[in-house]
Amino acid sequence: MNKLYPYFISISLLLQTFMTMDLTAQIERREVGNLVIENIPEIPQTITDRLLQYQNVRSAGLADWTPDGESILISTRFGETAQFHIVDKPGAMRQQITYFKEPISGGAYSSSAVHDGFLFRKDIGGNEAYQLFFFDNKTKQSKMLTDGESRNGMGIWSHAGDKFVFASTKRNKKDYDLYIHRMDERWEDELVFEASGFWLPMDWSPDDKKILIKNYISINESNLFILDIETGKITSIKESEEQISYGSARWAGNGKSVYFTSDYNNEVRKLKEFDIESGKFRTISKGIPWDISSINVSPDGKMVAFTSNESGLSKLYLLDVHMNKLVQVSTIPNGLVGGLEWNNDNTRLAMTINTSTNPADIFVVNTKNFSVKQWTFSEVGGLDIESFIEPELISFPTFDKVGKKQREIPAFYYKPKEAIGPYPTVIIIHGGPEGQFRPGFNPTIQFLVNELGVAVIGPNVRGSAGYGKNYLLLDNGFKRENSVKDIGALIDWIAKQPELDSEKTAVMGGSYGGYMVLASMIHYNDKLTCGVDAVGISNFVTFLENTKSYRRDLRRQEYGDERDPQMRAHLENISPTTNAHKINKPMFIIQGLNDPRVPASEAEQMLEAIRKNGGDSWYLLAKDEGHGFRKKTNRDYYIASVMMFFDKFLIKSEMPVKE
Repeated sequence: MNKLYPYFISISLLLQTFMTMDLTAQIERREVGNLVIENIPEIPQTITDRLLQYQNVRSAGLADWTPDGESILISTRFGETAQFHIVDKPGAMRQQITYFKEPISGGAYSSSAVHDGFLFRKDIGGNEAYQLFFFDNKTKQSKMLTDGESRNGMGIWSHAGDKFVFASTKRNKKDYDLYIHRMDERWEDELVFEASGFWLPMDWSPDDKKILIKNYISINESNLFILDIETGKITSIKESEEQISYGSARWAGNGKSVYFTSDYNNEVRKLKEFDIESGKFRTISKGIPWDISSINVSPDGKMVAFTSNESGLSKLYLLDVHMNKLVQVSTIPNGLVGGLEWNNDNTRLAMTINTSTNPADIFVVNTKNFSVKQWTFSEVGGLDIESFIEPELISFPTFDKVGKKQREIPAFYYKPKEAIGPYPTVIIIHGGPEGQFRPGFNPTIQFLVNELGVAVIGPNVRGSAGYGKNYLLLDNGFKRENSVKDIGALIDWIAKQPELDSEKTAVMGGSYGGYMVLASMIHYNDKLTCGVDAVGISNFVTFLENTKSYRRDLRRQEYGDERDPQMRAHLENISPTTNAHKINKPMFIIQGLNDPRVPASEAEQMLEAIRKNGGDSWYLLAKDEGHGFRKKTNRDYYIASVMMFFDKFLIKSEMPVKE
């Protein structure tokens, strides 16, 4: 060996250190409010002005009917965060009743006249340590009912309205036990079920003596039980000893059976009924070849409302229990349906409906004649609704086969109307990983397509929900990077489309989608122009070791157990931090400091790895956010900076002022 070799190594390392120090010294870091900003230029007024209307689009989410059945409790944002409002009739003015700095969620009324108010959840700074609160209608004040430290699920009221059941980690900050909170003078919680893992209540029996509970292990495995409150005994509702995924579950009105969804002997979750006395099961949704999502039973038990997820869109069905007649409600807008809530008159069903061209609003279906009334009319910032783009459902071939046929990956494709092609393309990758890109209204996508002339494609790569349980399993464990190969196949598909510019393709995603962005930038660096990673996993081992303890085992089911040496080596090998040297295109990394799912350290170490290798990366950290940006001021800056990033590195143009 050359005797001078060690000296050359030392000089090389020294030069690398100086280069890294010089790069670090050039990084501009500033703080604006709760935002920490690195390398991000000042946002031009042209971008701010053009975004203004899109950033003032509102939406409304259904919480509950008021106990008298005349008004609806909704959540919507008029200031910095989403808060509760009351709407007294269709089209009536929204009356705000909560005024917190943090966004709220939940919202469920007690049926008891003695306890006149509703239950809701709230955390601090996006830390997801949700606490339960009771809003008293008489005093107009809210009282926190939980300990202020644990993580608590939304409570479910008993039919009498004098108590509610909820899941909480307060025993050891890891496992979810079940507690009953009685609304008496003591306001104390009673532990009614203690176990390891993730348990949650589903519904009360009509006599309030039993509770349906679920043990969630993974999206592919869960189990249903009936808990007897007095004895503590649990009875399993299980069709087989095989691994089964159970979804929604509700008691029948007569208390003699249970409605639930299950994928036993099926690729998708079917709606079924379990007869408690006979122990027999029957399938209700035999003719619907799609996942059944939400279920709700009318107060008198005569009707069951449920939704199916059909190629990403929702369909609403009603089951007449006595006639055993099933009908689809075709009078509602074609979009995503959520939050089914029956009125106490048993004939009105409220829901949130969100379409690709309209933000979420509240609609009420009369279940006797199927007439529909829209209760809220959310503003779209003065924009022309007719200009909004509805995506096309497409599919593209990927690298492997199903039998003898090439596997096809579904995707939603947004094409600009006015711009002249070939268009730059942004691939938006959903999180989860068991999530699904669904075509709800997204003002950011509409801005990209309408204002910047960018095509947007939302693929549902292997591992996505909504396409059967075997599709869900295609990316688990050692097969993780097969989903990244699906993005590679999409990039190749884009290159063959004459209306798309193959020289201008970007990837963007959050959470697991953030990992997919980083992995795509590593594997297809030569084919991609830039990437935006929001709250993404950068190293599977450090992620699994540092994510909150109450969710660690759930994630191991999906990604693999880092405590196993073979799996640990695999996870390290495929992690973006290990391969950051392969990225030499511009990156934008975005993170919330209080993120309990993907800790901020994941973003920091990826940022360090990219910069160490001489890469260019913008960085945005919000000190009062968690797994995503929920406060308007933060989100406005986040979206504006992303649009500036795409304009600079993807479109590569000076954005003109739009007349």
